[in-house]
Amino acid sequence: MQASDPGKMTFSRIAPGTGLRSALAMAPPEIIGLISESGLKGRGGAGFPTDIKWQLAAGTDDELKYVVCNADEGEPGTFKDRFILSHFPGLMFDGMIIGARAIGARRGIIYLRGEYTYLRAFLEDRIAHRRNENLLGRDILGMPGFDFDIEIRMGAGAYVCGEETALIESLEGQRGEPRNRPPFPVNTGFLGHPTIVNNVETFAWIPCIFANGAKWFHDIGTEKSTGLKMFSVSGDCGKSGVYEFPMGITIHELLEEVEGTDAKAVQVGGASGRCVPAADFNHGIAFEDIPTGGSIIVIGPDRDMLDVAENFLEFFVDESCGQCTPCREGNAKLLEGVRLLKEGRCSMHYLHELCSLGETIQLASKCGLGQSSPNAFLSIVENFKDEIMGRTNVMSEK
Repeated sequence: MQASDPGKMTFSRIAPGTGLRSALAMAPPEIIGLISESGLKGRGGAGFPTDIKWQLAAGTDDELKYVVCNADEGEPGTFKDRFILSHFPGLMFDGMIIGARAIGARRGIIYLRGEYTYLRAFLEDRIAHRRNENLLGRDILGMPGFDFDIEIRMGAGAYVCGEETALIESLEGQRGEPRNRPPFPVNTGFLGHPTIVNNVETFAWIPCIFANGAKWFHDIGTEKSTGLKMFSVSGDCGKSGVYEFPMGITIHELLEEVEGTDAKAVQVGGASGRCVPAADFNHGIAFEDIPTGGSIIVIGPDRDMLDVAENFLEFFVDESCGQCTPCREGNAKLLEGVRLLKEGRCSMHYLHELCSLGETIQLASKCGLGQSSPNAFLSIVENFKDEIMGRTNVMSEK
């Protein structure tokens, strides 16, 4: 269903507090067990099993633990978390509280994207209302000793802070740079304490699972990618917006829904994702096929694919934190190469070197930014070589 009609989405049929009450009637291990039965994986793109992350944090002996909601939605073409924050914040809060009960946390933090500052007052008001309704704070829903509260911290617009360890560094007042792992946040997170970090959409689905049952969620989607997923659809299509689809939907099926069937390519997963040509539109959007955090950018037949590659690489050059050489220097060289291609001054030999460099950046970069930044360039070169050669008159010699 499209964003213009949120009333038809699953989220609209789950009253805030319904799933929470069901979850709080269970013991913490039972909560994690039900999440495991549902097969829920993180909706931020990486697809890490939610139950494993929570189980690892719950198993630590530290009495001080944290629940962090990653609302730093910085991936180009992604805006579905903003939609959830605007229309269904209660479900996100419920999911955080359920997570706190499961791991034994007393404090929660929403790390809100700097560009979403205008949502802060609204969310603060919702938090205050929940405290008044005994849905947050001390003895939540009359459970003696179950104390959990949430605060909002603002990001400053750094894309790299979407990576959970860079986000934690930012929360601690440090420069937003990824940490070496291990240790992992589930045992050494915010201020050195066990921390679970999930994104807005992941937390929002959790109370839905407790309201409708694990089997309901597990029976939707595919065996390895269960449940429903929110998609941000933009680009050259007739009906852009936020949609709810089952995991495993094919790109072709999605394009029919959004009136984009004349597309020659779809960028799945935002700038860091994969550029899929029309010949592969039969593939499913799922963790075992073509994964995504939710961004779907439709690329029409008249778009220049080198313009697309240049646009994404300009973004990564600007957003690299500069900590590691492969990402800091490598993306700049890829951008330089794309501009040479556009001018018809790139030899086949150098194009092969650029592709080799892209693969090196993927392997040698420290975090997901560098590891995924060459994806669009490499997939465009692989799938649109004829277009690149024909338009730029790529030289055959050095």
